[in-house]
Amino acid sequence: MKARNIFQKIEILIATLVAGLFIFMIATDRTVPHLQERFEENGIPYSFYTNYLQPWIAVVLICYMVFLFLTQYVETKARGFFKITLLICTYLLLAAALSVCFTYIFAWRYGVDYYPTRRDVTVSFFSQGFAVAAVSYMFYLVYFGLKALLFSPLLKKKLQEINGSRLLFIGLSVLAWLVIFIMLASNDGSPFAVVLWSIVLPYALLVLYIHIYVLIPGLPVKKAWTGYYLSRIIPIILLINFIATVFCKATANGGGMPFPGVYVLLLLWTGLVVIPLAWWIYKNQKEKLGLKTALGSSEANLGFLRSQINPHFLFNALNTLYGTALQENAERTGEGIQKLGDMMRFMLHENMQDKILLVREVAYLNNYIDLQKLRTVYSPDIVIKVKIDEPASALQISPMLLIPFVENAFKHGISLKEPSYITIGLHTQNNILYFDVQNSIHLKPDGDPEKLKSGIGLQNVKERLLLEYPERHELVIRQTAKDFFVHLTINL
Repeated sequence: MKARNIFQKIEILIATLVAGLFIFMIATDRTVPHLQERFEENGIPYSFYTNYLQPWIAVVLICYMVFLFLTQYVETKARGFFKITLLICTYLLLAAALSVCFTYIFAWRYGVDYYPTRRDVTVSFFSQGFAVAAVSYMFYLVYFGLKALLFSPLLKKKLQEINGSRLLFIGLSVLAWLVIFIMLASNDGSPFAVVLWSIVLPYALLVLYIHIYVLIPGLPVKKAWTGYYLSRIIPIILLINFIATVFCKATANGGGMPFPGVYVLLLLWTGLVVIPLAWWIYKNQKEKLGLKTALGSSEANLGFLRSQINPHFLFNALNTLYGTALQENAERTGEGIQKLGDMMRFMLHENMQDKILLVREVAYLNNYIDLQKLRTVYSPDIVIKVKIDEPASALQISPMLLIPFVENAFKHGISLKEPSYITIGLHTQNNILYFDVQNSIHLKPDGDPEKLKSGIGLQNVKERLLLEYPERHELVIRQTAKDFFVHLTINL
């Protein structure tokens, strides 16, 4: 913002100096006697002040004030359709003021036989005034467009993001374009082909770039026909189109279609082909970016979900080992610690991968079940049935995906005071995993801190299944007053 304010002050200073220079040149112009001769030849009275000095100074001052109004107010304060309205009104006022000035400067036309009536002469003044105002506006719009690009934060950010490989690609593309252009020019290619390759193609690419990386990303609402969008695209397109038309005519050596025809043809090409193509490309890029963002978010969520599972299990495992140590002091405790070590190595190494072999997941599952069985070995009322088949060696699965169901079964299905049961089954067929867990349910006593905790395991695994196996899994959970049943199938 500070740089823009400084630039505005420089604008005022330069505009004032240029206006002053023009007024000085008008006052010291040596071609005035020739103008007087033209008046005398056509029998029209001539006045240095009325027909030269005053109207030309008025032209300079009017253009100066219009420029300041556009740069200091319209560009900075006006928005949307209000800006477009001000631009149109300012153009009409400038054209009318120039037309009135021309009635004094070129008053000698009233004595020319070319015009049948005085009304035709007046019409010529206003036609010339509106044409000069249009050309002046074209130059201003070019200036406005270049300035908008210069101060565009989106463009600045985009330039900063360009890496070496992209710069190399841009450089090679420019080199290829230049080689083809030289080949067309040196081999006397048709003027149409030369103009198409040297002017129309770069013009279209420039419009595409401005749209995709500057105009569309800066819209508050991504809709094409908004005042915010039109107030920016109309001046820029009119400006660039004017420059492209000038280059087209210069390249074609003035032949072919007249200037207005080329200008309108380029406008139609821009509006019907280039701009719709820019919106289509931008939407495709946005969809790809959205997919990448969603994928990154999903990966972050998965990492977070996995990290939530591990500490909860480790606390349960340590509590189990502590209870076992109270019962006996050697063999079983050592066995439990060994299995816990294997499981911790699994979590430190393989749990951080996106996919692991299913045999490793099954080994971890068996270790967990064996570890939990240590605390129930002397409880005949607790029945644990496990039937886990050896899976195919090539199958892979997301790590720690099955353990929450088993953990939930041991957490809520085991009671040292009441009969309890847990049944676990796993097998694969045709790359499809079938996993079943069924357990009894026991209400926690009022003093148990786990009673009010709903747990995070099952909710996490549901979210992971949706993220990692969308449309490729089926999860059925049923609960009665005394039983809890889980059936999971996954297409691996």
